[in-house]
Amino acid sequence: MKFVADLHLHSKYSRACSQSLSLENLEAWAVKKGIQVLATSDWTHPVWFLELKNKLEQAENGLYQLKQSTKEVYFLPSTEISSIYTQGGKQRRIHTLVFVPNLETAEKINSQLVQLGANLKSDGRPIIGLSAKDLAKLVLEVEPKSLVIPAHAWTPWFSIFGSQSGFDTIEECFGELSDKIFAIETGLSSDPAMNWRVGNLDNKQILSFSDAHSLEKIGREATVFDGELSYSGIYQAITKLPKETKETKIAFTVEFYPEEGKYHYTGHRNCGVKQTPEETAKLGTTCPVCGKKLTVGVIHRVEELATRSVDELNLVSNEFVKSQSFPHRPPYKKLVPLTEIIAQSLGLTESSKEVLANYDNLIEKFGSELSVLIKISLNDLQGKTTDKIIAGIEKVRKGEIFVDPGYDGVYGKVQIWSKSQAQGESSQMALF
Repeated sequence: MKFVADLHLHSKYSRACSQSLSLENLEAWAVKKGIQVLATSDWTHPVWFLELKNKLEQAENGLYQLKQSTKEVYFLPSTEISSIYTQGGKQRRIHTLVFVPNLETAEKINSQLVQLGANLKSDGRPIIGLSAKDLAKLVLEVEPKSLVIPAHAWTPWFSIFGSQSGFDTIEECFGELSDKIFAIETGLSSDPAMNWRVGNLDNKQILSFSDAHSLEKIGREATVFDGELSYSGIYQAITKLPKETKETKIAFTVEFYPEEGKYHYTGHRNCGVKQTPEETAKLGTTCPVCGKKLTVGVIHRVEELATRSVDELNLVSNEFVKSQSFPHRPPYKKLVPLTEIIAQSLGLTESSKEVLANYDNLIEKFGSELSVLIKISLNDLQGKTTDKIIAGIEKVRKGEIFVDPGYDGVYGKVQIWSKSQAQGESSQMALF
């Protein structure tokens, strides 16, 4: 069976995260979004861990559910850990996702981290002095069926391939444990095709999750599995490596437009400087305004590590984006969040009452956001919302949008309508 999983998000105990991120609210929003499996998130935090133990119970499939819940939403014990350490004469700052089969395993790992001096109370995403490799060793010695996955692998500041503090290969980071690293997470500023260009990743799964810091952001990226809905099913899907099988239990991934991510291009936000990879290759990585070092963007970093060109992937794009050269790679679909489509269609902000009312109306009628964005036909949408919102959904499905790329911590801006359309050609909307 196919099911949607978002296995990287946070709780209310992580810094810069919404206080609304409770288990009950996460479950309710998973239903709205059309997600069947969510990360528990932040099981390293002692107060949140106690909530997980008190409010969740393990189901027959090995995943967890809220006690007495009637909803088909499951939780997988997942957390993110920040490793800050020195290796090769350079400070490394690597964020790692850790999935474990049960809360008992999480508790054992927490105990060992505390013994090593980690302050788990400080943040839902704790900072530790262990290297990424030593963290992986600790986790896998406690429970071999755990999964260690480099988080948002290309983010400049806190990732395995980040331009500011990362490595050039998985082997450089994890050494002899590299064959135990079965997957990486794309992050918002990269998509699977960008990762397919890097030969070092040819035998790693490419996963996508939201890294949500608020309820509304859940599911903006997700992975759709096609197999048994269980911890074992997810584990097998991720560890069945691309080169070793032509069958995959990953159906596809749901992607942010990578240009919308806040580190896609190279730049310096304080000076308003933004550069394409071609401009960076020509002009360098020094800010032409203030002389400080630019933050090297994800697309530029991919170009540095790529072993093949985009053309060599032989990409085809219809309902999904696929590679004809690497047909064993799961396809992906790039989406724009439904509130963003509604807001631009109505010329309002995403938080306005009218936008939220239209959003809730569509969810009530069609079950979930992912259903509206992917499954429901345009004909079935007729009469259920405005013509312009339907036109906006159609444009996103066809990829007929423009994105002004993000850079140096500034999110990119999606533009669904051209200026003339945005000014309101209402008389023509019936043609869509």
